[in-house]
Amino acid sequence: MKLYDAMAPNPRRVRIFMAEKGIELPIEHLELMEGQSRKPEFMAKNSLGETPVLELDDGRYLTESIAICRYLEHLYPEPTLFGKTAEEQAFVEMWTRRMEQLIMGPFGAFGIHSFEFFADKIEQVPAYAETQMRLIPKRWAWLDTEISDGRPFIAGDAFSVADITGAATLMIASFISYEIPADLKHVSAWANRI
Repeated sequence: MKLYDAMAPNPRRVRIFMAEKGIELPIEHLELMEGQSRKPEFMAKNSLGETPVLELDDGRYLTESIAICRYLEHLYPEPTLFGKTAEEQAFVEMWTRRMEQLIMGPFGAFGIHSFEFFADKIEQVPAYAETQMRLIPKRWAWLDTEISDGRPFIAGDAFSVADITGAATLMIASFISYEIPADLKHVSAWANRI
């Protein structure tokens, strides 16, 4: 297997996942800003021109960070990052979706509608990007309330892929110089643990 990687939030999710499990694979790093993921030879691997991509031993290509992580979880089950019991798995899945859609989503929408890099992918709507920036502090406040029950990690007592999704979101926040509001003590404490 081989991982096609880049300095971006979703590839970072896979790299963190692999590091937590001690998985070592050959990695080819692509420079997104130089357009390497949009060259024909890479587009043959992922027609969306996005990373990460995991090249399987049989020559097929698996894309989407969570799909790659699930595949790797099956091959390398310990330590589990998707939960051990049915209940743990359900809560990790729930919180991963919430972190993707409610926390990471507004950051991603802001970037897609703001950064020149994405101008050829969608019709950018700067006013929509502004609404997403106004939404971000509300979503962090929601998360702060949700994790005020004392749990150390997003989905409960164990570090999981939901926390990895949060860590990737923190990468985006850092990139755009967005700081978590100081009054959100539970989110701040979680971010410091991560």
